[in-house]
Amino acid sequence: MNKKKIMLVDGMALLFRAFYATAMSNYFMINSKGVPTNGVYGLVKHLFTAVHRFEPTHVICCWDMGSYTFRNALYADYKANRGAPPDELVPQFDLAKEVVEALDIPNVGVEGYEADDCIGTLTDLYSKDHEVMILSGDQDLLQLLKPNVSVLLLKKGYGNYAEYTESRFIEEKGITPLQMIDVKALMGDSSDNYPGVRGIGEKTAIKLIKAYHSIEGILEHLDALPPGQQKKIKENLDMLHLSRDLAAIHCQTEVACSLDNAVYSINEEKMAATFQDLEFKNWRNNLVLQPKVNTK
Repeated sequence: MNKKKIMLVDGMALLFRAFYATAMSNYFMINSKGVPTNGVYGLVKHLFTAVHRFEPTHVICCWDMGSYTFRNALYADYKANRGAPPDELVPQFDLAKEVVEALDIPNVGVEGYEADDCIGTLTDLYSKDHEVMILSGDQDLLQLLKPNVSVLLLKKGYGNYAEYTESRFIEEKGITPLQMIDVKALMGDSSDNYPGVRGIGEKTAIKLIKAYHSIEGILEHLDALPPGQQKKIKENLDMLHLSRDLAAIHCQTEVACSLDNAVYSINEEKMAATFQDLEFKNWRNNLVLQPKVNTK
């Protein structure tokens, strides 16, 4: 079997990053039909730039499917701190998927799960025999690092990445990627709005996991901890276990995508028609100058 290079794209992460990069200056690229396109334009640029740099043989784009997931069923306040998306972003959710489809890149997602869960499931499926590259700006995906898997975290601008392998993560953090789940269970996540153990921050959480390896290890040696830490953990024990369930990427979703449908090979005529219809300005120079575009 020929080893393939599969890029799994966190579509929502790219769309949000691209949208807010120009929305802060009120530049929404509204076309003659009244449709804002700044987020979609930037998503395509992020995508093509990464494809040119890392040269995957296959590309799949994963999406959240609505705001309600199984994590909301576990904890009603999960992500409850997030406001409604800006009006200019709302029409770009569906539009982004339409543009990705026009590039002959599969869109995948599962109701009740986040894009992270789809990425985790496909990573487990493909990494047994192939190289998997995860493109996102979400550090939660670092827990998926293992042999044959890398995570490409977007940094400011285009073409700038923090490239993580399992070995780099361990060297930098001093813990394994899977132990990151227990660290987040302890420290919580203000972005996703779950508290973990109140009063325990990242530094203390990492120190505890380094010393005791897991939540179970900490609980087995609870009496060895300083009284203040013992008290915090005992008072937040239920939330500690719940936070770990919320932090862990669920890698057993029902998402599926045949690699035969994910070969990166763009139909240039269809792409051109789509970009012109959306009135993307200077797209030939700004979007597709770098990527290798193959006509089917």
